[in-house]
Amino acid sequence: MDRTEGYLEGQCLIAMPQMGDERFDRAVVFLCAHSEEGAMGIIVNKPAKNVSFVDLLTQLGVVEEDSAIRLPDTARNVAVHNGGPVETGRGFVLHTSDFMLKEATLVAGDDVCLTATVEILRAIAHGSGPSQALLALGYAGWAPGQLEAEIAGNGWLHCAADHDLLFDMDVGSKYERAVKKLGFAPQVLSSAAGHA
Repeated sequence: MDRTEGYLEGQCLIAMPQMGDERFDRAVVFLCAHSEEGAMGIIVNKPAKNVSFVDLLTQLGVVEEDSAIRLPDTARNVAVHNGGPVETGRGFVLHTSDFMLKEATLVAGDDVCLTATVEILRAIAHGSGPSQALLALGYAGWAPGQLEAEIAGNGWLHCAADHDLLFDMDVGSKYERAVKKLGFAPQVLSSAAGHA
């Protein structure tokens, strides 16, 4: 099924204030996959505390500590996020489609892909990776029908995704920008929201 049949793959979810799950408080989640089998997404506005991409590259042995200073700007600009509460010890790179690894890269939307292998980290470290990327530790996952029920229960709104919303370094404004894409101010969101 495609998006016209009710699935939201390639779009962003916006957490409603009354959701009640602090892990998703003011979260913007890019949906990498959504089908009758469930959904999987990456939170794009929750930076990981005390973790940098360069630190992770050295911890994983992708680069030596003494050569980390020579990394290209594209590697230095990769943000590390808390991608969601599932598999928080695993890294997922959300990136532009100008980089693909055969049988390892999932096309997740218009010009957006997801890759979860160390090869993409090496490519970024050597300046041959995607032009824009973020590394997420963990992901958000929903069982079949769970996300649809949460949306019906006013837990989530959704909007179109774009590169600025996904990859912009101004993480603090992503929630407000996502809500504004729907045509109203974030202050109007309340627990009284409903469906027209």
